[in-house]
Amino acid sequence: MKKLLLGILLLGIVPFFMNSCSKNKQAARLNIYLTDDPAEYDEVNIDIQQVFINKGENGSDSWKEIPITPGVFNLLEFRNGFDTLLGSIELPAGKISQIRLVLGNNNTLKEGAVIHKLETPSAQQSGLKLNVQTELTEGITYKLWIDFDAARSIVKAGNSGKYLLKPVIRTYTEALSGAIKGFVIPATSNPWVYAIRGSDTVASAKPEAATGYFLIKGLPAATYQLAIDGSNGYTDKTISDILVVNGVVTNTGTTTLTQ
Repeated sequence: MKKLLLGILLLGIVPFFMNSCSKNKQAARLNIYLTDDPAEYDEVNIDIQQVFINKGENGSDSWKEIPITPGVFNLLEFRNGFDTLLGSIELPAGKISQIRLVLGNNNTLKEGAVIHKLETPSAQQSGLKLNVQTELTEGITYKLWIDFDAARSIVKAGNSGKYLLKPVIRTYTEALSGAIKGFVIPATSNPWVYAIRGSDTVASAKPEAATGYFLIKGLPAATYQLAIDGSNGYTDKTISDILVVNGVVTNTGTTTLTQ
């Protein structure tokens, strides 16, 4: 079995999913998306330059920038369930409290053939802070939506003909994957662990030599078989019917290989 599975992996069919136990084993992945509620305009263009996430606790600031491609986004293209990926980042497991958007100056509103500049209040120049309050679990991939309410975010300034951008935004998250963790001993068995769904090897992990700990993350919700391949004369083992649920790390406990 080992030679067949390693051959599949070396062919590059599943390199993206080869999540071994490494220095990032305590990390979760967060994908940031932009979406919108409807508005009666032809375009609402928002200039997003930077996105930060805050992992500070008890009101402290611990901001980390999320890599994005800055640009102008027409919010009205992301209605009725559509969205667009702004950026993605791996973060240590634990609580995230806020997200901050830094907007540029190229914010506009289009009504018919007329384009209006959207003025941004000076208090928002340092960024729009939004509460998130989500707990991230190691090995789990999350999707976080930044949902602009375009209709409520546009304010007409009296009879001046000017329009102000006062964003009304909500955020919400969803876990997109699950994970499997456990221990394989003894270290002399030099094992590899494979998560198999049906006839497909979806992901693999190399347990740590010192502890035998492994974590296979980013698994779509399904029922898996865990193939544990030993070396140095140790007998392979298989664990069947492992249920993976989005947002949950399934613990298989300790598996002992024997000669």
